[in-house]
Amino acid sequence: MAQIALPLAGTGAAPQRIVVGSANAAVLEALATPGSWPFRTAILAGPPRSGRSLIARWFEENGLGEAIDDAQACAEDDLFHRWNRAQESGVPLLLVVSPGHWGIALPDLRSRLKAALHLEIAAPDDAMLADLIAVHAAQRGLALGPEAAAYLVPRGPRSHLGIERLVTVIDRLSLERKQAPTLSIWRDALEEVVGAEQPRLL
Repeated sequence: MAQIALPLAGTGAAPQRIVVGSANAAVLEALATPGSWPFRTAILAGPPRSGRSLIARWFEENGLGEAIDDAQACAEDDLFHRWNRAQESGVPLLLVVSPGHWGIALPDLRSRLKAALHLEIAAPDDAMLADLIAVHAAQRGLALGPEAAAYLVPRGPRSHLGIERLVTVIDRLSLERKQAPTLSIWRDALEEVVGAEQPRLL
């Protein structure tokens, strides 16, 4: 499993990790070479809980440039100033945005960001879903081995957020029942997260 660790300086907490897989490998490769970006600017979008903010931290902590998380919530005049500063200083600018349409009212900013490099984190494939299960389980101290992933992946949600919810429910049921997560808990967690009527649960 490929991962990027991000230590939380001064907290004593375990590192947060970016799972690298089919959904984000191309994004990370592009972010690692910001010298090739048009106008030194890239815009990163992706689904909820897909690691956009962690990737922005990784980008800055590796000295690759400046990152602005939730850029769509920033004042457009300020973003326009930051774009100009990137051109003057040569420091690449990464804008991280939520999925969906970003309606930019300022024409000068809209035209400049249209020319930026646009990157998007995709949905994870089966191998990455299994890796995500393993990482979320490890963070919670859950014992979910390869046999758990083999059962859960083909039946579970197909998204970063869905997998996080699934592992959270497995953890809760395991604590409520005071037992290690086994097939019965996996099945009940799947029913709670994806619905008992889903044909793939059979």
